[in-house]
Parts: sequence; C-alpha cells; structure tokens
Amino acid sequence: MENGRAQFPFPYQPYDIQEQFMQALYSALDQGKVGIFESPTGTGKSLSLICGALSWLSDHEERRRQEAAALLQEGEAALSTCTSQPSASSSSSEPDWITDFVQKKAERDLVSKLKEEELKRKKREERLEMIRNNVQLKYAMKRKSSEDDEALKLLQLSKEEQPETRGDQEDEELIVAEYESDDESKTRSRFCAAEEDTDDDLVEEHVTKIYYCSRTHSQLAQFVHEVQKSPFSKDISVVTLGSRQNLCVNEEVRRLGSIQRINDRCMEMQKNKHEKHHDEEGVKRKRGPAKTVCPFNKASALQQMRDDLLGTVQDIEQLLKLGRETHSCPYYATRLAIPPAQLVVLPYQMLLHEATRRAAGVQLKGQVVIIDEAHNLSDTLSCIHSAELTGAQLCRTHSQLSQYADRYKSRLKAKNLMYIKQILFVIEGLVRVLGGKVGQNPQSQTTTQTGTEMLTINNFLFKAQIDNINLFKLQRYFEKSMISRKLGGFVEKYAGSGVSLHVQSGSNKENRRTEGLNRYLQTLQSNQGAATVSPADQQGSSEAEKVLSASPMMQVEGFFMALTNSNTDGRVVVLRQGTLSESSVKFLLLNPAVHFAQVLKECRAVIIAGGTMQPVSDFKQELLFSAGVGEERITEFSCGHVIPPENILPLVLCSGPSGQELDFTFQNRDSPRMMDETGRILSNICNVVPGGVVCFFPSYEYSRRIISHWEASGALTRLANKKKIFQEPKKANQVEQVLSEFSRCIQRCAADSSSTLTGALLFSVVGGKMSEGINFSDDLGRCVVMVGMPYPNIKSPELQEKMSYLDKHLPHAGGRSPGQALIENLCMKAVNQSIGRAIRHRGDYSSMVLCDRRYARPATLSKLPTWIKDRTSTHASFGPAFAALRKFFLEKKQKQL
Repeated sequence: MENGRAQFPFPYQPYDIQEQFMQALYSALDQGKVGIFESPTGTGKSLSLICGALSWLSDHEERRRQEAAALLQEGEAALSTCTSQPSASSSSSEPDWITDFVQKKAERDLVSKLKEEELKRKKREERLEMIRNNVQLKYAMKRKSSEDDEALKLLQLSKEEQPETRGDQEDEELIVAEYESDDESKTRSRFCAAEEDTDDDLVEEHVTKIYYCSRTHSQLAQFVHEVQKSPFSKDISVVTLGSRQNLCVNEEVRRLGSIQRINDRCMEMQKNKHEKHHDEEGVKRKRGPAKTVCPFNKASALQQMRDDLLGTVQDIEQLLKLGRETHSCPYYATRLAIPPAQLVVLPYQMLLHEATRRAAGVQLKGQVVIIDEAHNLSDTLSCIHSAELTGAQLCRTHSQLSQYADRYKSRLKAKNLMYIKQILFVIEGLVRVLGGKVGQNPQSQTTTQTGTEMLTINNFLFKAQIDNINLFKLQRYFEKSMISRKLGGFVEKYAGSGVSLHVQSGSNKENRRTEGLNRYLQTLQSNQGAATVSPADQQGSSEAEKVLSASPMMQVEGFFMALTNSNTDGRVVVLRQGTLSESSVKFLLLNPAVHFAQVLKECRAVIIAGGTMQPVSDFKQELLFSAGVGEERITEFSCGHVIPPENILPLVLCSGPSGQELDFTFQNRDSPRMMDETGRILSNICNVVPGGVVCFFPSYEYSRRIISHWEASGALTRLANKKKIFQEPKKANQVEQVLSEFSRCIQRCAADSSSTLTGALLFSVVGGKMSEGINFSDDLGRCVVMVGMPYPNIKSPELQEKMSYLDKHLPHAGGRSPGQALIENLCMKAVNQSIGRAIRHRGDYSSMVLCDRRYARPATLSKLPTWIKDRTSTHASFGPAFAALRKFFLEKKQKQL
C-alpha cells in the first residue's frame, strides 16, 4: 500500500472510524504533513494515535535499517572492486589518482559511518533487551547502590567533624560568576567545549521519536496508561517528562513547596556536585546544608534508572516509586532517557516554549510532534509567551536587587555591576510608566491617571525611556549569569534580617557584624508592642513576609524576554489602578504563529489533534498559514462519533413555553421576562429528563443574577422539587467534592423509585471549571442546556487589539472580517467544549438544548461538530421541541426495560 498499512496492531477489534483515523495518521506521518485530526471524545482517540503513530515508527525504523544495510553492501562492493580504469573526469586539473583517492576515501568514510551507526543501534537494542529480560542484573545493581549509600553516609558523618569555614567563603553560592559578553567569550568557549562533555557515557544521539504533548499531567498519565494497554507496551521505550516539582524525590527539597524554591535548591546542589573543592570543605550552614550534594543524583544510579524506565512503560507515579526504590532522581534520569526514547510524553509548556525546550534537552529536528487537546492551541501559545508584572513586584525586585548589589559590591566584577545597574534602570522605567517611584512603598503611592493604555513594544520602550538599552544582551545576561536564581537564594537566606521591601542604607561589613544584635533588639521591641498591634496590621505584616519569602525576579526576566518580540507581534497593556502596587504592565502576544513556526519548520511532521477542532478555517489561517505552511502540506481528518445517531438529540430553541422569543443578547438577557422564561424551560426539561441535567450560563455574573432572580420569584423552589440543585464552586479545590455529591445524589435517586426527586441539576459556567476535562457520562449528563451564546467580552482592550491585529494581517473571508470571525469562533469553541461533555462512550445517550434563536443561523450551526450538527433540529416554538425531548427519553426507558 502506498503511504499506508493494511492492518494496525490494536488491543481489540477497532471501530471503522479508528481504522480510518490510523490510516490517515500513518500517511500524514509518512508524507511529513501537518495534520489536523478531529475525533470526538469517547471514540478511542488516544489508542488510535498510539497504534497509528507507533506502527509508522516501527515501519520507518525497519525501512531505515534496510536502506542502511543496502547502502553498506553497495559501499563495500564498490570498495572491493578496485577500479583501475582511468577516471572519466580527466579533463579536470587534478591527476586521476587523486580523484580516485578522494572518491575511495568518501566511500570508505560512508562505509565506516554506516558500520558505526549499525553498531550503535545493535548495542542499543541489546542493552534494552538485556534490561527487559535480565532481572538478576537489576538486583545486583540495587544491592550495589545500597552499599554505595552506606559508604556515602559514613563519609558524610566523618566530614561533619570538620570545622566551619568563614569570612570570604560565606555566600559564595549567591555571588554572580564573572561575566563576559558577546565576542569575549567566543575564544574561550572553543577551549572549554571539550571539558563540558565529561559524562561521555551519558551523551547520546537522538533516535527518531514521537513527542506527544497535552495540557495537564492527568491527561499525560491517562495517555501513558493507554500505551501500557496497547500491543506496543513491551517493545516501545517511553519517557514521561515533568517539572522538578512533579518529579523530585528528595524530601528535603520537596518540602520547600514552591516550584521556584525547588528549582533553586536543586540547581544549587547540582552546582555543588560539579565544584569538587566545595565538597571537600564540608561547610556547615545556618540554613540547612546548602553545600550538600543531592544523594539521588549519582551518575551510576541515574544510568540504571534511565535503563529501567526505557525498559518498561511508566507514568509519573511509577517513576517516583522507582526513584525512591533505586535512590535515583527521576527528573534527571528522564532527561537522560530522551535521546534513546522512541516516545516522549511531555506537557505543552515544555514543547511549545523554546527556552524550556532547550533546557529540557528536547530536539525537534526531523522528529514527529503530536499535540493533543489542541482546540485552544492558539490561546495556549499566547498565554505561554505573555507576561504580566504588578507595581508591587517591580518595586520589590528593585529593592531586593539594589540590596544584593550593595551587599556584594566589593565582590562583584565590573561587568556584573554594569548589567545589574541596567536591570535596575529598566525596572525604574517600568515603574515610572505606571506613575510611581521606586524606593517608596507601592501600596501608599496613588496613581494620578487611572485607566488602560495599549502600546506597541517600541512606543512602550520610548515611554519608559528604556529604548537605549539592548534587551537582547540583557536577556543573554539573565540566561548566563542566572541572576534570578542568585537573587532568589539571597532573599530566601536573608528574609526578615535586613533585607526588606524598601532599600536600607549601609549594609557594609561593620553593619553586618552588629546585624544579629539589631535583629534581637527588633524582636524584643516587636514582642513588647505585640499587644497593641491591630488585626489589620498583623495581616499586612504576614502579607509582607509572604512577599519577602520569594523573589519576583523570574517574572521580571520573563517580561524582559517578552519585550524582545517583534514590534508588530505583540502589545503592552499598561493598567493604572488606584495604587501603584495594584497597577500592572502586561505583554500580550498577538501573533502566536511566530513561536509555532519553529516547531513546524524543524519537525518532520506535526499532528494537531482534539475532540472538537471546529472551526478549522481560523485555526489554519492564524497558526499555519501565518507561520509559512503551504496548503499542500496540510491534511485534515474529521470523523463522526461511535454512538448510533439516535443516541443524541440536539435541539435549538427559538422561543420558550409562553412564546417569548429567546434572544440572550447583552441588552435583553437581564429582562425579567427572559429570566422567567428560562426558568420555565428548565422546569419543563427537569420534568421529563431522568438523572442529571447540566445547565451552562455564559458568565459567572449572569448565573449569579439569574439564580437570585429565580430565588425571589420562586422558580428555584419549583426546580428544587424535581432535582436537587448544585452550583459550580468558585474555588478549584472544591470541584471534586461538588461533583461527587452531584453523582451520589443521582445514584440515590435512581435506586429509590419512591423519591420525589428524579436526579440533580448542576448550574455551571461556560469556560469555567466544569466545561473542560470533566465528563458527564451516562446518568450524570442526560441533558446539557446552553443558556444564550457565550461571546467573550468585546469591550476588553486585549480582545479589541487582537481583533484589529487580525483584521490588518489576515485576509477577509465570507463577507466578515477576521476579527468578527474570531469572536464567533471563540464563542462556538466554548459551546462545543461544553456540550461535548455529555457523550463519553458507545452506549451513552444524551440531549443538548441550545436556548437562543441565534443558534438557528446557518453560519452558527455550521460551526458545531459534524456528529452533532447532522442531528440538530431547530424549533421555532417550544411545543414540538418538548414533545421530541419527551419521546426521546421514553424510547430510551422502554429499551432498558
């Protein structure tokens, strides 16, 4: 079969649409296309992706092996036949024997390169085979590692006897290393290059692989479980990547809680590992053993763990368990496993953000990338590359960095001081734009002009008077000097001991000697005055402590980096509010294609998959065409659902039971008539729908208003007589609790036929916590009601800027501007996400009621997923729609009897 495969290994007999999905995926990968794949949730999309992509990978490897073998044979044959005939290129100035020698050398080089690659591949395969089969070896390694640990503990005990070192060694890890910019470092880097790759055994070339990324760690874990169930689980080497916060097994470091502090401590331990002379000093610290080396980060243990995780498919939980058992670090072991792995599973941020990608060791050249749950890919890219800073953060960073420079000015080299001064200068400019001054309390500084201002990057730099600063050089300085980490360590160490929000004068050696005494006196004073402190003051001081415990320098670095984008691709939003601390500057990325272009250019093929990818046209325009991808490289695949068509009943309601036209535009939706009519519709629905009903409102504000109206009118009580009422919680950590109570109530009602309640009604918000990633399968969601159309806030300056950017840079289609299309597409994407929650597997059934006459417009209907659109019926009056709903559930009830 050309660019295809007749059969795919699958754990069970696949549905027809899964077969089609895998065929389309296989040919897209084979032809190096950019594929947009839509497969509704509940159709086994993950398994189709796994089996289709891994089938292609194994065939591709086999083809490469055969090609290499044929080339090798050819090369050896050419070498063995000693061609003594004169060369045809005798017209050239070179003598024949030289031309012949050069040709022979090229052939010899090719043969030896092919032999080398073949040898490497065989070694790799033998090693994996050994890992998978040889359990004895594992036990021997485990025993050896536990003996090593004993020896390490004894060594540490003996080192603790050594005296404490003092003086100039103090704070060594907080000082920025000597910095060279631009060309100065080039000559040196040539000589240092060889020294850097000391761990030679651990450096490997990257094999052809598939990078699979999704939004959340739970989605990634789910995908890994599907790989474990697939026929490929025994032969594929998989690695799951995560942050240090997710993968660290060192309890002392994990306890630090915040991701920034975990990263800082881990990096510090890494540094100690490489600086042998520090290890020999065994320095004691006041703040825990800062000079310790992480016991989980040993080369032999990391290699052993790398081999283990390549041998068997493991999710993050299993990786952590393995790390604790083998006493090795899953974070670094997974990074070592990237080159030889065939499938790398990672979160969005790690793949879509270039700096993070580089740091993780992810190389995309010639590889395959699958981006799942990609319906919001454009927004995700914009969010990852946007940055925001408040006035409070800017003032805090300025104060901390000033104190850092002041404390260590005698130990910092001139180049470092110059760059630190530049950073301080830029921060001052940003604070000035917000209408404040550094060095004063941002909470007490009021801004004279309030409001929002939208600026291009260049205009913003002029306004802040920082256009003369080379931000690219500053960005490089941040990366190389790791100043953000150093400052974080400095603030953490000295928080509450002389390092404050506001600059303190004179922190020279003299002052440092008396610092302890001053601190002691301060505590005495604060204890004496404790009785008179008001609760508000206490709250303020605890806030300040929280503020001091971390440095916002990382966020400042992110904002500086955002300002290096092209002037047309982004905007800076300056928001001035009552006080300086509440005011903020925000960078807004308007053209996500610039950051996606690199992924598209480097990869062999990119697959963008999701449950609801409609509408695809804007997606292609904004992310693919703008990134320079030609129409011929794009392939699209969309499949129906596995459920029988009669298992869904989508209805568009244009009017309610009393004949009131349903028009939830901003002007009409607050009228009492509209709210009462919505209550009557819901009441009728609850009378005929068994189990759970989920009702989505366009916003939190509207849901609050309509529910309080129903409370006053008695409509809510009438609803509560039929269904127990639940509301989406404001806090994310309460979602699980509400869902389990909602579920239990429905189960109880189903079991107890004498109950007056027939189930439960859940009020939710589009784009809220319940509209994505949560499944209302079976009785949990027998009917989904959509009240109005969830258009985004058109008055938002960010959205207006995005619309005018699209109008300017994208072609107009179908008589509508790209900006208008964006608004409609955002609305319909949100609708599709919400109504798609109801059907989760082949035997499931549900109804979907869209309450608004605007849903009846052909252009709007066309943006629904095909499997819903084909079954949707529009009703001008309520009677026939209600009859259809009652009939639908009566038929389902009779089938079950």
